[in-house]
Amino acid sequence: MTTYILRRVVLTIPVLLGILALTFFLTRLLPGEPCVAIYGERATPEICAAFAERYGLNLPVTQQFTQYVGRVLQGDLGDSIRFSRPVTSLMAERLPVTVELAFAALCFAIVIGIPAGIISAYKRNTAADYMTMIIANIGVSMPVFWLGLMLAYAFAVGLKDTPFALPPSGRLDAGTTVTPFFVQWGIAPDEASASPILVFIARLYTLNAILTADMALLSNSIRHLILPAVAVGTISMSIIARMTRSSVLETLNQDYVRTARAKGLREFTVVIRHAVRNSLLPIVTIIGLNFGLLISGAVLTETVFGLTGVGRTLFDGITSRDYPMVQGFTVFIAFAFVLINLLVDILYGYLDPRIRLS
Repeated sequence: MTTYILRRVVLTIPVLLGILALTFFLTRLLPGEPCVAIYGERATPEICAAFAERYGLNLPVTQQFTQYVGRVLQGDLGDSIRFSRPVTSLMAERLPVTVELAFAALCFAIVIGIPAGIISAYKRNTAADYMTMIIANIGVSMPVFWLGLMLAYAFAVGLKDTPFALPPSGRLDAGTTVTPFFVQWGIAPDEASASPILVFIARLYTLNAILTADMALLSNSIRHLILPAVAVGTISMSIIARMTRSSVLETLNQDYVRTARAKGLREFTVVIRHAVRNSLLPIVTIIGLNFGLLISGAVLTETVFGLTGVGRTLFDGITSRDYPMVQGFTVFIAFAFVLINLLVDILYGYLDPRIRLS
């Protein structure tokens, strides 16, 4: 297993370099110039010439790429053209929004989707099966922005001033003070700002609340996550439910399941330990793929709920021709997909004893 993991890690290096090259050259093919996108009507030839020299855009493309790869290998993703700040600093501030939302949406999808798929498979061709699949098909078909607006209206307007009311936008209530966890460790905020990792963890409000034992902040953060997580996680939940149903349904017809029943085992044990356990490979695969898609950002969901995460940042970077920002966030998303696929492959070896990895 160790050799397999090391081999997969080594194979990710050319994949990431290929993605880096592809992203770099594709961004240069976008119509329009960064100078014009930033300055608009004020973009005179003199200003654009100075702008291109400042960011190295007047160099040959191959030379720009060589210099960029050299900086990336040193951990430097460059400075954002639009914000005039290091891309790593922007990532530390904006990635936590998407990471929290992705985890919350995936938890919602798994907790609802897998049991629904199991029940649908076990109760196949019954009212429970038909109702579950109808709901799953509706969940896949509903546009995210429409569902988000409907949820915001229902829980923020329709249920206003009730215990079930939920905030329609933002990550925290207005005026909420967040004490970063590193302050309790004796690290000053100015000193911590130089470490993107510390900033990233502190901006994960749910994790920061746990580290600081701030239950009010934890409750506040979770309440703001519920609506966007349900909106963006509904499609994933529906896909997981349908995949679980088909996988479990196929396993329930196997001979070893009938043998387990013939031996007198409890039905719960037969379904969970024999049928579901041997159906997990395709389910784990679809969960991994959906998590990668969630990490890549949801522009519509972030826009509806007033969140500034990976999706909106990438959209802003593309429209403003902010090459370093687009490249930096794209490389992160590619790395996330590669890491998730690696974890899924490792899980295969533990979930299915028939798989032998040399």
